Amino acid sequence: MIDLDRFGLDYQSHLFDQSLIIHADCFEWMGRISQESVHAIVTDPPYGVKEYNFDQMEKRANGNGGIWRIPPSFDGSHRAPLPRFTALTQKERGILYRFFLEWGKLAVRVLLPGGHIFIASNAFLSQLVFSALVESGLEFRGELIRLVRTFRGGDRPKNAEEEFPEVCSLPRSCYEPWGIFRKPLLHGMRVSDCLREFGTGGLRRLSLEQPFSDVIMSERTPQHEREIANHPSLKPQSFLRQIVRASLPLGRGIIVDPFMGSGATVAAAAAQGFSCIGVERFVDYFELGKQAVPKLASLTFDTETTQLSLFDLLDA
Repeated sequence: MIDLDRFGLDYQSHLFDQSLIIHADCFEWMGRISQESVHAIVTDPPYGVKEYNFDQMEKRANGNGGIWRIPPSFDGSHRAPLPRFTALTQKERGILYRFFLEWGKLAVRVLLPGGHIFIASNAFLSQLVFSALVESGLEFRGELIRLVRTFRGGDRPKNAEEEFPEVCSLPRSCYEPWGIFRKPLLHGMRVSDCLREFGTGGLRRLSLEQPFSDVIMSERTPQHEREIANHPSLKPQSFLRQIVRASLPLGRGIIVDPFMGSGATVAAAAAQGFSCIGVERFVDYFELGKQAVPKLASLTFDTETTQLSLFDLLDA
C-alpha cells in the first residue's frame, strides 16, 4: 500500500481507498513535495490564461460569456459552454507559453526518470503548449489522438452569420490531441533498466499481442457522467481509464492530475485499483470531487473495447 498522507502536506485533503484529492494550487504543491516521487501525470489543464480565472468563471455562471462561448448552440443544437481560445491575444499566448514552461519544469522535478505525461490540448494551441514543455526539459514522445466528434469549431463568422452563411472560421473538430511526454532517462540507462529501477520508462500494452495505440476512438462524455460531475471539461471514463492504465507500465505507482477539476482522472485510476493524487485550486470543484470520484469510479464497462475495435479496423 502506497503512503499518500505525505503528499497532503498542510493542505485540505480527502483520502479515498488508494487515492487522494487536495485543495491547493498545483504550482505551489509541485514545488513542495519530494523530488522524483511521482510515476506519471495525466491531466487536462485549463491553459492558465483566462477561462478558469475567477472573473471568467463568474461570467460563465451568470451567462454573460466572457471568453466562454455562450449561448451554447450550433446550427440549432445545444452544447455546453466552451472557451474561445481564438480570443487570446499575442500577449496572452506568450503568457500561456510561460505558464507551461514553468509547469513543465515542476513536472520534471516531481516525476521519476522515465515517468510519462499525458496532457490534453486542442489543435489550435497544441504546437505552442508542446513546444513549451519540450523547452522545460521533457521529451516529446508523440501525440495521442482522441477521435471524438465535438462541437468545437465549424462556426460561421461571429456576428456575421447571415452575411456569410457558407463560411466557417475554423474546421469542425473531429479529434482531440493529447501530448505524450517523458522525463528523460538517466544517462546511459535503457528502458529495461528504468523499468527495473523505477517502474517507469514505457507504456503498458493492451495485451501481450497488442501494444498501446496512439489513436483512440472515443465517445463524448455521457450525460449520466455529467450529472455526477458537472465540470465543463469533463472527459469520459471510457477514455480516461485507457490513459491511466497505459501511464503505469507495470501497473503500479502514483499518478497525479495537477488540474483535477471534479476528479475524473482520479476516478479512472481508482476504478482500476491505481493510486492517484488530484490537485484542484477551486474549492467548489474540490468539494464536488469528494462526491464525484467514488460515483464515477463505480461505473462499469469494458475499457479495452475502443482500442481493440480500432486495431480490428486497421487490420481489416
